Amino acid sequence: QVQLVESGGGLVQAGGSLRLSCAASGNIFGVADMGWYRQAPGKQRELVASITSSGRTNYQDSLKGRFLISRDNTERTVYLQMNSLKPEDTAVYFCKINLSTLSSRGWYSLYWGQGTQVTVSS
Repeated sequence: QVQLVESGGGLVQAGGSLRLSCAASGNIFGVADMGWYRQAPGKQRELVASITSSGRTNYQDSLKGRFLISRDNTERTVYLQMNSLKPEDTAVYFCKINLSTLSSRGWYSLYWGQGTQVTVSS
């Protein structure tokens, strides 16, 4: 059994900051890429940022400079620091982790968090 628990969402005024966390727990053997996606009402889910096991990062172009993704491999946690937030950043944010379990060893599958709401008021 694997669980991804997200936290850190909420309501913030434009220009403010939030830090999201997503912790993976359970019978985990290995963790590969980790990432954050978001989905606004009426829109498709889109990539926000991702980070490899070696720390290489990738960002949606429009978010570079405002958002920062990081990870703690020991804690199996991925973070998203969001600064200078805008109303258009309002969405449900989901973490996605590519990991293998003790029973699947070497076979990696994608797991999604339950989503956390981020609302930015103008």
